[in-house]
Formats: sequence, C-alpha cells, structure tokens
Amino acid sequence: MRVTRMLPALVALIAATACAAESAPVPQATAQVTTVPAAAAVAPTPSPTPASSGKKIKVGIADITPMGEKTEKVGVGFPIIVTFDRDVKDKAAVEAVLGVESEEAHEGAWRWVSARKVIYRTKTYWKPYQKVLFTARLSELPGNTGAKNVSRRFAVGAKNISVVDTRKHQMKVYRNGKLAKKIPISAGKGGLIRNGVDVYLTTSGVHLTMGKKAVETMTSSWMGVTDPKDPRYYKEEIPWAVRISDSGEYVHQSAGYYQYLGRSNQSHGCVRATPAGAKWFYTIAQRGDVVKITGTKRKLQWNNGWSYWQLSYSQWRKGSALKG
Repeated sequence: MRVTRMLPALVALIAATACAAESAPVPQATAQVTTVPAAAAVAPTPSPTPASSGKKIKVGIADITPMGEKTEKVGVGFPIIVTFDRDVKDKAAVEAVLGVESEEAHEGAWRWVSARKVIYRTKTYWKPYQKVLFTARLSELPGNTGAKNVSRRFAVGAKNISVVDTRKHQMKVYRNGKLAKKIPISAGKGGLIRNGVDVYLTTSGVHLTMGKKAVETMTSSWMGVTDPKDPRYYKEEIPWAVRISDSGEYVHQSAGYYQYLGRSNQSHGCVRATPAGAKWFYTIAQRGDVVKITGTKRKLQWNNGWSYWQLSYSQWRKGSALKG
C-alpha cells in the first residue's frame, strides 16, 4: 500500500539466551487510544475494499504499539502493532479500514501474525523527524456500526542506526547518517547448544530496540537454574540495558570483564559495552531504532521480537489479507 503525504493537521520465543531478564520480554504500551466520531475520522489513502463475507463483525482494539507522540519518540524502523480484543475472522475487511499516513511519503503493508494481531512495516525506514497517523475506521465494518473509530499519532525521532561487528568487537552508532560514536563491545561466546541452536551466540541480523531499563535484573532461570547453591546460578543487576530481541538479547553495560571489550567475545549472547558507551547508548535509544549485528553463525529469526526487517518487503507483504 502506497501512502501519500499527509495534510498538516508476535510470536513464539526462539531459544532463549543467558541474558534473559527477570521482567517481561517486551514493555507493552497501554491501550491509550484516541476515539473520533465516524464523520470526523481522517480518511487515509483508500485501499480497495474486499467483498465482505456478509458476516457481522464486532471488533475493537485492545492495544496499539508504539505509544502516542506525547509519550515517546520512535526510531525509523518502528512497526505499528495493533492487537484486537477478539479473534478476527474476516481479516481482509478489518485490514481495509486500517490506514497509515505520514508527512513524508512512504510505502508500507500490514502483516497478520495471529488471529488478533496485525503489524504494519514500511518498505524502507521511515524518514526521521516527522509525524505518522494511524487510523482504524471500525464503524465501517459490517455489524460494527456502534464502534468508535480510533486514531493515534506517532512522532519519529532521530535516525539511529547501530552496526555491531562481533568479529571486530565494535559497535558503531550512526545518528542521522553521521558516525556519532564507536563503542568497544563483547558479544556471545557460543558453546551452549540447545535443540541444535548455540544459544550463547548473539544473533546476526537487523534488530530493533524494544525497550530499555536503567537497571535490569538478569537471572539463570531461563535455563532452569533457580537454586542459588547451583554453581551455574546467577542473579545480577545490569545497568543501561536496551532490549533488542525476545530471546533475551540486550545492549548493556558489561558487569566487569572490561578487559574483553574490544578484544574478544565472552558474553552469553548479549552485547556488552563499556560503562560510558552503554550509558550513552541507553540515553539516545528510542523504541524502533535499528541495531544491525554481523559476524555470527546464528541467524536472527524474523519473529524474534521486532525483527521484522529480516523479511524482504515482498515476503512481508505476503502476510497481508488484501491481495494485489
């Protein structure tokens, strides 16, 4: 779906890593949606409306991610994740009343990942420093006339793209196309095989930042070790943790072992950074920022967190209920 300039106005977990946090994998935005009267709804560039099955549809929205423009700024890779309050049977009819408009022209498409969840991804990264408007004209659905239309406006921030080279043990952070900082890192050392996967390796691919915590509690419970007397047990408070996958990968401050940073890979899958580098990265991180990791044999799966850029755009579009 191509969207023109706007007038001014998920998933099963892959094998976990040892950086698994005690808290929930993805900070979920609450369903702070804005409702608008049907007559006042902003109509995006229309998509062909498919022939209805004739069945009545009664559906509402339970959650929208990211949060609105007054709450956060998002990175240029951010997806729009819409979760409905019940299973959607006529996905084509529902998808046809969803719209996305932006101040800068873009192309994007929806992909259904479950009976209740649909995700919007652009063909190329969003342009920075613009507003994006999502609308759901729910009142137009057959049998759903009592529903309120919903909208949310997003604010795109700086273009943050980080490149992690696990072989050179370095992360380069680019802001708006310019190299802003080089940070010595230590990535996953490998060596723990679970179901044929080396879960101690960092995954290579295009990650998106999903959330961050100034201090994250990381434990060994991901591998079934909960007894403090077990020599494999650990429970650590890790500073400046920015999550980049559902399988427990973060960019965070190294808990000691600074001698390995920039020299060798010694982590359990996370990207460890210097205290100053980790804090700086945490400070600038926006949900939806791009983190490209290279150099390992473990490939990032497209449904591990917000790793939707692992699919080509043509592959992504195949998940749409609207054909053509």
